[in-house]
Amino acid sequence: MAAERNGQGRNNPRGFYSRALNEAEQVELEEASRVEGIDEEIALLRLKLRELLKEQPERRDLHFQAANVIARLVRIRYQMSKEQRKSLKEAIQKVLTEVAVPLGVGVGIRIASQ
Repeated sequence: MAAERNGQGRNNPRGFYSRALNEAEQVELEEASRVEGIDEEIALLRLKLRELLKEQPERRDLHFQAANVIARLVRIRYQMSKEQRKSLKEAIQKVLTEVAVPLGVGVGIRIASQ
């Protein structure tokens, strides 16, 4: 294909999207394209959730959204069975309860248990 001959094939991060990026972003895109799996994304989201809990403890809506995204990524990462999903849900509920109770968030516990 012509695109592949021009160095813009499927595996080349300097293809279609790179035209919208500046030179520094193109370097970052190239680096990001070498990352395999989603472990780093999960770890980053966990750090951001912790940061959010510290900096905006009142934003329970964001806490739960972030926790749900992390749970979905973990489920994808490990291709969990129904029983494993149940265990994860219970673990998340426990974490949310342990975070919500010290923060005095009663409504969060009810939402998490649904």
